[in-house]
Amino acid sequence: MTYDDFITELNKAGLTVRRFADLMRMQPNSISNNKKKGEIPDHLAVIASLLAEMSTHAIDFEPIFTRLEPSRKKPRGASKPGKFAGDPQGVLELVK
Repeated sequence: MTYDDFITELNKAGLTVRRFADLMRMQPNSISNNKKKGEIPDHLAVIASLLAEMSTHAIDFEPIFTRLEPSRKKPRGASKPGKFAGDPQGVLELVK
C-alpha cells in the first residue's frame, strides 16, 4: 500500500498518524518515515484498512485496543563507544 493510500484509510477511520501510532504503541516518526519510501509495511496497511472498514460500519475499535493493551517496543539505544550501530565492523581504535 502506498503512503498516500494509507493516509486515506486513516482518514476513513477518523485517525491521524499520531493517533494511529498511539493505538499501535509506536512513535509517530516510525510511521511517517515511511513517506520517504512511499510504501507502508503490510501489517500496518492491513490494520489501517480494517480500522477504516470498522468505522464505515460504525464499529468502535477503541475498546479492542484497550482490551489488548499492545506493549511498546523497547528503544534500541545507543551503541558502544567507538562502534557504529548496525555496522558489523569491529571495535575502532580511537587515538587521543
